[in-house]
Amino acid sequence: MNSPILALRAAIRSILVLDTTLTGLLGGERIYDETPRTAETPYVTFADASARDWSAGGSRGHEHVFALSVWSRQGGDAEALGIAARIAFVLDGTNPTVSGHRVVLLRVTAHEVGRPTKDGLRRALVRFQALTEVIV
Repeated sequence: MNSPILALRAAIRSILVLDTTLTGLLGGERIYDETPRTAETPYVTFADASARDWSAGGSRGHEHVFALSVWSRQGGDAEALGIAARIAFVLDGTNPTVSGHRVVLLRVTAHEVGRPTKDGLRRALVRFQALTEVIV
């Protein structure tokens, strides 16, 4: 059985790269698990994630809590927040195809923005909750 976190990430990335509006805002398929050293902004990375047991009635499952980070160098928060809003629009309420798992729920739980980093990057976060069942 594959990791429920990695399986869900792969499914989410597959959905996001198919959205031409999002890839237009990013300037390409700039959605990373780990940021390449040569990455141009704006881009999206997978942030912290957890998968806790959510088994019930003989069915195995997981509750996922995870976030996607949007990184931008543009002054102000408008670019990062605009991209975060598009990600939320694309993913909220979807049921992606996840290898070895069935998505029961995927929803946005929060939007956040922070102060610029020392190197001038601005970050917006979109937080999600997902419930998945293991397919046997």
